[in-house]
Amino acid sequence: MNLNQITVPSVDIPKAIAFYKTLGLKLIVEALPHYARFVCPNGKATFSVHLVEELPKGDGIYVYFECDDLDDRINDLKAKGILFDELPNDKSWLWREARLKDPDGNQLILYFAGENRLNPPWRI
Repeated sequence: MNLNQITVPSVDIPKAIAFYKTLGLKLIVEALPHYARFVCPNGKATFSVHLVEELPKGDGIYVYFECDDLDDRINDLKAKGILFDELPNDKSWLWREARLKDPDGNQLILYFAGENRLNPPWRI
């Protein structure tokens, strides 16, 4: 089994499309006004947004996008006007992360974990 796709809710698909294209995802399906799908620039995973009338309450979804060039990518996105809630910093779980929200409030984490993603020192 392999994780292929994550779908998050959106109340404004065109706004979400513009945001995720700015992040660097490639739009491959544009079924307005209800749906859009992207392919990640590395690998074969896809990511999509689907139209909802109301966004979920509470913490919602956390989506992690791995970036080998995390700090450079964050600087590039900041220059494009993307706002971050948390700039890149080293976490106790040995990942380097930056956090932001998409236009619908979905939590996104851009991170680099290297070998620690699948093989942390505490792996069982």
